[in-house]
Amino acid sequence: MSPTRRQLPPRPETAERRRDILRAALEIFGSKGYNNGPLAEIAEQVGMTHAGILHHFGSKDRLLVEVLRYRDESDVEGIEGQHIPDGTELFRHLIRTAFANEQRPGIVQAYAVLSAESVTDGNPGREYFEERYQVLRGEVAAAFRVMCAEQGVEDPETLDHAAASILAVMDGMQVQWLLDPSNVTLAKTSAFAIEAIAAQVLDPRSAPFTAAPDSPA
Repeated sequence: MSPTRRQLPPRPETAERRRDILRAALEIFGSKGYNNGPLAEIAEQVGMTHAGILHHFGSKDRLLVEVLRYRDESDVEGIEGQHIPDGTELFRHLIRTAFANEQRPGIVQAYAVLSAESVTDGNPGREYFEERYQVLRGEVAAAFRVMCAEQGVEDPETLDHAAASILAVMDGMQVQWLLDPSNVTLAKTSAFAIEAIAAQVLDPRSAPFTAAPDSPA
């Protein structure tokens, strides 16, 4: 029986070529969407053929998944261990990400477009975004549990609601900012919302705008 051949990492020039393709695809998918962003246009932007793109990624569906992963890598650049931190530091990381996003509207636009498209039937990015949101909700809820350990807040449902709310605020603010950057401040508004949600979790108060289930609207 022959020994298993160890897979070698791609040569530096091949890895850089792949990054060129990912950057071009991120731009084109972000401006035109996945369905309307042709591989031929991506190939032209990087000086390749349609077949050349397929040689590196196999299919347009696979390219989309790799583009999404490439976008994710930008969120953890400069973080020790290249992973999202825990506890209070996670919320600081989210706020830093919002400030960083103001300087990279192309990446923000791509994320907004591709995440919205993922809810459509048969979209190859759906599984990615379903898993992404599930993982992020879990990480934010876990960070809340660390913060709340000394506060006596033990309601898992509250922490789950807070985690989903923070992600919704961040993504929703990105859309508003992309549509009206002159009147919407992405970073400061996102920071305000994150801090307000965290404050409500750490120091629960009455919610005057939430009617009880059996009360008239």
